[in-house]
Formats: sequence, structure tokens, C-alpha cells
Amino acid sequence: MSVHRPGRPRTTRLTTRITRTPRTSRRSSNRSRVTAAGILLSVLSLLITLPATSQAAEIADKPARGEARMGQGVIAHDGQGGLPRESRAVQTEGVDVSSHQGNVNWASLWSSGVKWAYTKATEGTYYKNPYFAQQYNGSYNVGMIRGAYHFATPDTTTGTAQADYFVNNGGGWSRDGKTLPGVLDIEWNPYGAACYGKSQSAMVTWIRDFLNRYKARTGRDAVIYTATSWWTQCTGNYGGFGATNPLWIARYNTTPGTLPAGWGFYTMWQYTSSGPIVGDHNKFNGALDRVVALANG
Repeated sequence: MSVHRPGRPRTTRLTTRITRTPRTSRRSSNRSRVTAAGILLSVLSLLITLPATSQAAEIADKPARGEARMGQGVIAHDGQGGLPRESRAVQTEGVDVSSHQGNVNWASLWSSGVKWAYTKATEGTYYKNPYFAQQYNGSYNVGMIRGAYHFATPDTTTGTAQADYFVNNGGGWSRDGKTLPGVLDIEWNPYGAACYGKSQSAMVTWIRDFLNRYKARTGRDAVIYTATSWWTQCTGNYGGFGATNPLWIARYNTTPGTLPAGWGFYTMWQYTSSGPIVGDHNKFNGALDRVVALANG
């Protein structure tokens, strides 16, 4: 029994327990902080890098001046779906080519069922396809009905000037049953603003000038190659050419979709850029005798 002596204060011993965090827990916490910091830095780095990556992709997709080809902007603007559905309507397979394909194996295409072809001849008033002779004459030599197309650049020179340049450099026509009328390829600008900096009315005027000059030079109405979305955006869905100029519609999907105003049917349909041998494949809306009829005028 403890005895408390008078005069001396009673003292109480206090024991403070210090709980120590196990080393493994401290290490785990530190690792978590480091991991979180790393994730944050990665996210910030990604946010900084994305715009540069996007710009690099745009630059990579932008062709050198003169190297634009038919359908250049279709996938980027309209996307792509499946291949055309089976149809009871008779259609005739065709292809379009440019310097992008180089020398073409026309014999293989002919054996695969391709019966008609279009070759890029010119662009603007500054470019001529260096493979034009091999492509244009090669398709003819294996028995195909063939023609030439012009990639329009309405922001560089007038429609009249470009029609002349086209006709003077492979875009002419003759009534031999083997030469299709020339094509005006009018679509998204691969070098800049989609509508080439023109208002809808100015674009319609430019197209009309080209078509009028082409007919004056050749006696034929040129075919118009375009996509409905571009035509709507850049011409206001103008419907004044449908009665005279055959339509070549661009749409990489199971059907041609809605056509531009003024056309109740398409003459040709570019349905893919990844077909056999050359990539760009098309269907003519009719049997081979209708292709011949278009060639004869």
C-alpha cells in the first residue's frame, strides 16, 4: 500500500504511446503519390502534344500541288461504309486513275471485269499527269472505253482558262465509240478552304464557265464528278446542270445516297478507294452498251 506523505504533491506518470507507421505503408503511399504525379504529367503532355499531332496529320494528308486525285476528300468529309449491295440492275465496272497509281496493269483489270476507265489529265492550269499516256492509251489498248478528267482549282484561274488547258492536254473528245466525254472533278479543296474561297453563286458561275467552254471546244457536255455534301455546301445545292451534264457521284457506302439537286439519277458512282489493283472503283449505271452510248454522244 502506497503512502502519501504530507507536503509532497502526488505525481501521476503519463505514458504517451507513439504509433509508428509501418515502413511498407509509407513506401506504398509514396509510390501512390509518384504514380499520381506521373499520370498528371502524362495527361498534360498529351494535351500539349495533341494539337501538334493533329497538325502533322493534316500536313501528311495534304498532297503536293498538282497531286490531288479524284475522291481526295471523300473519306475525310463523308466517311465510308460498306460495299454496294447486290442489285438486279445491270451495272458496268470502271476505274479512275492518276499519277497516284503510276503505271497501271490494264490487262489484269480487264480480266477482272473492268470495262471503262478515266485518267486524270490535268489540274488547274499548272499540272499535267506524267503517267497520262500509259494510263489513257493503255486502257484503250486492252479494249476499254476511256476518258480523261480535270481536277478543278477554282481559286487559281478561271473556269474558261482551265477548260482550255484540259482540252489542250488530253481532255478532248472524238466520236470513235471508245472515248468518253471529259469530266470536271469539282470537290473539296485539298490545299485549303473547302470551297476555294468562293461564294456559292461565284462557284456556280465558275462551273458554268468551264462547262460552256468545254462544250464550245468539243461539242460535248462534260460529266460532273462531285459529292452531294460538297455540292450542297459550295453551290447551295444548285440544280441547273442536271438536264445537260451527266452526274458522277462520289460516295463510299452501300448506296449512292441522296443526289445533288437537279439530277434524278446518277450516270456513274465512285463507291470505293480501296478496290482491287488501283483502288478507285466505280459503277456505270447501265450495261456496257450504255457506256458506248455515252461515248458516242
